[in-house]
Amino acid sequence: MDWIKRNLLFVIGAVVALVLMGVAGWYCFSGAQNSSEQTAKLTEGYTELQRLKNLNPSPGEGKVNNIDLAKEQQKEAGKFLGKLGTRIQAIPALPEGTNIATKDFSSALQDTISDLQIQATNNSVILPPKYKFSFEKQAGLVKFADGTLQPLAIQLGEVKAICEVLNEAKINALESIRRERVPGSPDDQAGTPGDYVDFQSTTNELAVITPYEVTFRCFTPELAGVLAGFARSPYGLLVKAINSEPAPVSVVMETPVATPVYSQPAPLAAPRSYPGAAGPGGLPSVYSRLGNQGFSDPRYAARPTPIPQPVQPLAAVQPAKSSLQNFLVEKQLKITMLVHVVKLLPPQK
Repeated sequence: MDWIKRNLLFVIGAVVALVLMGVAGWYCFSGAQNSSEQTAKLTEGYTELQRLKNLNPSPGEGKVNNIDLAKEQQKEAGKFLGKLGTRIQAIPALPEGTNIATKDFSSALQDTISDLQIQATNNSVILPPKYKFSFEKQAGLVKFADGTLQPLAIQLGEVKAICEVLNEAKINALESIRRERVPGSPDDQAGTPGDYVDFQSTTNELAVITPYEVTFRCFTPELAGVLAGFARSPYGLLVKAINSEPAPVSVVMETPVATPVYSQPAPLAAPRSYPGAAGPGGLPSVYSRLGNQGFSDPRYAARPTPIPQPVQPLAAVQPAKSSLQNFLVEKQLKITMLVHVVKLLPPQK
């Protein structure tokens, strides 16, 4: 103890040095550990760089910097999407809005069905009897499940846009249009299977894609009109798939025409003769002047029954053969078409 008192400064210095050595040792240990971690990260980064460099295409080197080129292309893609958004308009819902009342949707549904039926009649498009354009179940309802009115209004507007293209192309007959079932709608689950497709809408980073299937009958000019109508539509109507087959031949029952039967008229009977009859005033009648031989005026004599002569059938005239021959005979087609309605999402900021 006396030694410590005499060498207090030395002891304090030794303790401080010992503490500093401990701190230095801990620092060196943590530094070495951090250095090994950084070395591992550097090695991993170098390995990733080599992998990217060996890719095709690679990030590039020197004057060629593919990363900057990719950023420029991303900007160009953003500009293109901006222009695309102005060209592809959103199909208006029927009725529009987010808070749709039941009576408003029922009224819009009946008006739309009536308008489409009138358009089909004006364009000579044959429809199934009392067709409701895939809304057979909803057409007779006055109450709908909660949360289904807005999706139904959107689908009603899209069905109208598709049918307007078909009516404008003047197809021969519309057999069916099918849509997807509204999620959570018990009405669609219990509806007619012929009104619905088995597909569902899909959503990606750019848009929502809703499928529809239309089946109709037409000839090739009307089919070209349908495709052209979808192409020039201001809405995002995309023909995804098409199936063509010969349309079944419809049998037209002809009403038999009754052949009239003509009967031969009975010959006129000869009038009686009046021998010695006197005329007015006691004068001899014309009958006496004929020598009492009876009335034989040829104008009133019985005419003989004409004998029908057989009619010789005319020889069929053979049409003159033309130098041109038809190699292609136009026939009616049954078309089944899968149409996607593309609805762009709002741009991400």
